[in-house]
Amino acid sequence: MTSTTENSPRHGAAIWQFLKDQRVWLASAAILLLLAVFDPAQAPQSAGFAGAALLHTAPYLLFSIAVAAWAGATEADNLVAKAFTGSPLLMIALGALAGGLSPFCSCGVIPLIAALLTMGVPLSAVMAFWLASPIMDPSMFFLTAGVLGIEFAVAKTFAAVGLGLFGGLAVHLLSHRGALTDPLRDGVGNGGCGGSRMRTPKPVVWKFWQEAERRAKFAKTAWTTTLFLAKWLLLAFILESLMLAWIPAETVTSTLGGEGLLPIITATLVGVPAYLNGYAALPLVGGLIEQGMAPGAGLAFLVAGGVTSIPAAMAVWALAKPKVFALYLGLSLSGAFAAGLLFQAWQVL
Repeated sequence: MTSTTENSPRHGAAIWQFLKDQRVWLASAAILLLLAVFDPAQAPQSAGFAGAALLHTAPYLLFSIAVAAWAGATEADNLVAKAFTGSPLLMIALGALAGGLSPFCSCGVIPLIAALLTMGVPLSAVMAFWLASPIMDPSMFFLTAGVLGIEFAVAKTFAAVGLGLFGGLAVHLLSHRGALTDPLRDGVGNGGCGGSRMRTPKPVVWKFWQEAERRAKFAKTAWTTTLFLAKWLLLAFILESLMLAWIPAETVTSTLGGEGLLPIITATLVGVPAYLNGYAALPLVGGLIEQGMAPGAGLAFLVAGGVTSIPAAMAVWALAKPKVFALYLGLSLSGAFAAGLLFQAWQVL
């Protein structure tokens, strides 16, 4: 009797953990099931739309998976540590480039930020990396090119690096006035695994296939990345199909289309609560652009949402003091608006 009682909570916890881990897959299945019950005509259309979209993006998806697995197997992400040496302005520039171009996993960004700050790296350089990192990486570049086109992918890359430079330089100027000393909250550690990468960076092993352990790491990373991207893209394409079917194009055009500042301002602000995931947001923005959303507004949405999404914002709030958090949000939103405005101007030229 006691054994059964003890096992019951464990069994329930295991079920809850399974549901939590599979929540994105379950959400896609639930949407299709509800459609089959309440809108039988739309269910096969949404499933077919999602399947065709996945096939269309498959080449980019496979390439992005290979890049992520290669970076993990070779330890190429340790090259990020080398970006934070030199003069403050050089560190800002290299931090922005590292954040915008490096294949650094999202789970390691926050520990790395804590490690950099506790080791005395200036907040200006850290902020440059911090702002650029959530927006773009090689995997995201190829998926963005596949979903929204190469021009949009290049613009998003410039926006990531540009936002990093903008934020880093702004913090650099403020720091000279003594306004941003001691940015970390009390009790924040030295960065865990991110800190170890900074303190003792491992050499890059380009020929990773010669070691069994690295081959295994490549395979594991490729598999987990495949599952991660597939589940989010499937959900996003299903939502895109519903958006195209149910949201009148006139509504999108009147709210987020056209010229001027208002569509870009709206998209920047909407990106904060509406942004789900960097990969899931791509097809949603693609669908909105097809319905009349201004490209500049689409870029502003992706940039603002990527930096200020709820998971990213919560991590920053837990790590940094309120004044640094407020500065992070302010730089994110103003930089996203500027990026959208410049991209829209480029479209007009």
